[in-house]
Order: sequence, then structure tokens, then C-alpha cells
Amino acid sequence: MAEHTSSSITIEAAPAEVMEVIADFARYPDWTGEVKEADVLKTDERGRAEQVRLVMDAGAIKDDQVLAYTWTGDNEVSWTLVKSQMLRSLDGSYLLKPSGAGATEVTYLLTVDVKIPMLGMIKRKAEKVIIDRALAGLKKRVESGEPPVETGEK
Repeated sequence: MAEHTSSSITIEAAPAEVMEVIADFARYPDWTGEVKEADVLKTDERGRAEQVRLVMDAGAIKDDQVLAYTWTGDNEVSWTLVKSQMLRSLDGSYLLKPSGAGATEVTYLLTVDVKIPMLGMIKRKAEKVIIDRALAGLKKRVESGEPPVETGEK
């Protein structure tokens, strides 16, 4: 089994508010850093994304990928790679847990396998950088209180 990298952060907002930002793919270019474009290709009966195309630019690695999303209840979302130019596999998840009065602990888990040869230590360090940037961006975006781009029933 492939090794994964994970990290957690506490965000001063309820889990529902955090998940609303995670599910708002149109705003990913605003807070993720590496995501330059995000297009929802397919949604489920609740209007949540099932397949999303992401155009990534992480410096040396640029990629156009499609991810399949699975929503488990209201506090967990996971994804897996459908297609990519640079990656062999990509599996990740966000798990949200209430943490004290109005706060949420967010755990991000990520496993990436690139098509180009890369030492495991370097790959895990890259995963850690991706996770830490995403969590910091998510925290800043949620705590800013900006409304989501997408409106309507969830």
C-alpha cells in the first residue's frame, strides 16, 4: 500500500461552513494557489461535484486532471484520479470534526504517485507542502467570511 501524508488544522467556523468552501470549486483558484482553473463536469442528486477538471500549476509540475469525488455524510469528502498528464494516481480526503465552540478540525490526507521517477522522501515532502498550503488557504478563505460563488440549494 502506498504511503500517505496528512496534516490537520483548526478553523474557527462550523463544519458546514468549512464544507461549503471545500465544495465551492469555482473559488479554488482564489485560495488554493496551485489550482488555476476548476470546472465541475458532473454533479450528484444533491448538486455536489462528482467529477471536477482541475488545471494545476505547481511550479515545475503543470497538469490538467480530472478527479472523482465521493461525499460521505456532511463532514467527509474524498477524491481519486480519473485522468492526468503527470500523475499515475492521486487519492485524497478532507475529514471535518467539530472542535470546541464553533470550530472545526480539518484533516487532509493525500497520496500521490507521479509518472516521473521521484524519491519517496521528496514525494512526501511535496505532498506535505501541498497539504499545508491547502489547509492554510482553506482556513484563510473560511475565516474571511466571503460568500461562495455558487448559490442555490445544496
